[in-house]
Order: sequence, then structure tokens, then C-alpha cells
Amino acid sequence: QVQLLESGGGLVQPGGSLRLSCVASGSSVSINALGWYRQGPGKERELVAQITRAGSTNYADSVKDRFTISRDNAKNTVYLQMNSLKPEDTAVYYCNAGRTWSPDYWGQGTQVTVSS
Repeated sequence: QVQLLESGGGLVQPGGSLRLSCVASGSSVSINALGWYRQGPGKERELVAQITRAGSTNYADSVKDRFTISRDNAKNTVYLQMNSLKPEDTAVYYCNAGRTWSPDYWGQGTQVTVSS
């Protein structure tokens, strides 16, 4: 089993920035991909960004050039730097982990609200 603990959500004004963090614990040695999905009000859960141990990344088109995913393998931690935030980025952001790009484990989620 792998446990994921997210932090860093909150309220930010449009155009602002936030940094999310997620620490993986447990049987994390089997995990290759770490990343983030999000679910906005009345919407389905969608991919935001993922990163492998080797540093390969995958981004949703809606966040490219605004969000940056990074990873510290020694700390089993993944980060999501979110810049130029828009109201449509408002969502619960879920950390995920998987042996492949497909998530096997999920965190509890952290709320990000972009509003003036």
C-alpha cells in the first residue's frame, strides 16, 4: 500500500500562484509515476500533470506554460507549482501514484480556490 499526503491548497486571487506538495509513504518503491488530477465543481476528475522517476512529464493542455511539476525522488515527494491561476483552475486537487501512467493510489485531495 502507498499513502499520499497533500498540502499547499488554499484561496488565491486570479493571476496568483500556489505550490502543492504530496509525500508518498509505504510501499512507494514500486511507484514510477506521481502526479496530480483535479475535479472542479460539477466536472469530472481530469489529469493535470504527471512525472516519472526519470523525469518524463505529461501535462494537460489547459495548464501547459502555467503549471510546472517536479519531483524529489529521495524524499518521495512531488510538487506542482501553479502560476497565473485562473478561476477555472478552482478544484479539489488529488495527488496520485502509479506503477505506470495509470494511477493506482490517490490522496484525500486539497482544495484550490481562485477568486477575487
